Amino acid sequence: MKVITLLNEKGGVGKTTLATHIAAGLAIRGQRVVLIDSDPQGHATVVCGLPKEPGIYNLLVRDAPFNDTMRLVPPEQYQMPNEPLTGQLFVVPSNIESRNIANSISDAFAVSDRLEELKEFIDYVVIDTSPTPSLLHGSIYLATDYIIYPTKCEYLSFDGLVESIKHREAAQLNRDKWNLGPIEVMGIVPTMYRNQTIEHSENLKELRQQFGKLVWPPIHQRTIWAEAVTMRQPVFAIAPQTKAAAEALALVDRVLGAAVHV
Repeated sequence: MKVITLLNEKGGVGKTTLATHIAAGLAIRGQRVVLIDSDPQGHATVVCGLPKEPGIYNLLVRDAPFNDTMRLVPPEQYQMPNEPLTGQLFVVPSNIESRNIANSISDAFAVSDRLEELKEFIDYVVIDTSPTPSLLHGSIYLATDYIIYPTKCEYLSFDGLVESIKHREAAQLNRDKWNLGPIEVMGIVPTMYRNQTIEHSENLKELRQQFGKLVWPPIHQRTIWAEAVTMRQPVFAIAPQTKAAAEALALVDRVLGAAVHV
């Protein structure tokens, strides 16, 4: 089982969009996937067509079993038209109660210990995070194998990226004390990219100069992404022939490849 966390300490950079598409895409590719919504906004929950509820809070604070907190997403919610589906997608939902998790758990390994229960049944865990760092983030770091950093090619998003990387480095020191091994940066994904603007094109160059091959191909800004959120389905389910769907599936396949080779 591999745990992939989406992080950037700047809101509005596409974390939830990428998290939900990666999770659904991995299920389409035949994997058994759990998407954990750890953001009090509960947007990953909603985008998957589920009601907000305190699933992650009940799991970590009330010690509820996964059977009571994990929701199966109906295949018709995310599968591609006329394509057989062999994987499964589950969601651990969130709501505003998630704000209180950090103040209600004392065990830094709370997330790791609970995820350990899934290792015989699940292939991938994808965690969507809040942009506001907290003690919950610290527990997530201890449970994470790989991090994906979504970022817009804009100054404030880069600032959030830099802060997120600093916190990963600090979390790594804590992991080293427990001999947990490195948190691998799987990739940095430029989102909402507009190649016709000088700002975005120049900032993408700067990003690649600084981080090299860690910078993945950009996800271009397209209207279909907003429409997919409104319909609560991934772009490859509602418009499989579009460029957006091709970019989303290429991202999923890159995740699969990186998880094998990182």
